[in-house]
Amino acid sequence: METIKVESISILKRFANIVKNGLLLFGIRNRLALIGIDIRPYYWVQEEAEKCKEPLIKGKLNDYNVRFLTYDELVLIASKVPDLLGNDLIKGWNKGQTCLGLEHNKNIAAFMFIELNEITFNKRTFTLKNNEAYLLNMFTFHSYRGKNLAPYLRYQSYQILKNQGRIVKYSITESFNKSSIRFKKKLNSKNHTLFLSIVLFKKYFWNYTIKEY
Repeated sequence: METIKVESISILKRFANIVKNGLLLFGIRNRLALIGIDIRPYYWVQEEAEKCKEPLIKGKLNDYNVRFLTYDELVLIASKVPDLLGNDLIKGWNKGQTCLGLEHNKNIAAFMFIELNEITFNKRTFTLKNNEAYLLNMFTFHSYRGKNLAPYLRYQSYQILKNQGRIVKYSITESFNKSSIRFKKKLNSKNHTLFLSIVLFKKYFWNYTIKEY
């Protein structure tokens, strides 16, 4: 197997990207979570609630390849993303989730995960039916951002899942994550429910339903 490459970026570039994509509040929330204060408003989203067109990417389409990644490739990716996400990737794989990647000239440009059974988010469990799938951990590496790769890869996952009989796709979008909200809108996604999760010091959990759409 040929060796894939995964980029590394500086802390300064990473911070600039956070500000550019409206993720500053998202980052502050994550920092508070590290000290035990986790306040998380989030949407339960149905993706492609209405059929959407295939997103166009910036660049030559033939230079990109969509495929499932191996465990060894996942370990490499996990070492190049923020620690919390990297840990989640390994845990997800061990639970049976699959990782779909977008490859560009032997580089992994973007990736996402797919869950087919159930997902537990801060003590709230969502059980999936046989025609449903849950999509998570969408990530585009820094040098590939701005090329519309996240919507493109997500759309390709819809086609793969459709062939498996999984025609209803769900995900969670944290209300502070503006970049995630933007790319899902391109795919005719709709918010079903707004939830609020509060976790203090990993000992006390509260879950509230704020609004149904």
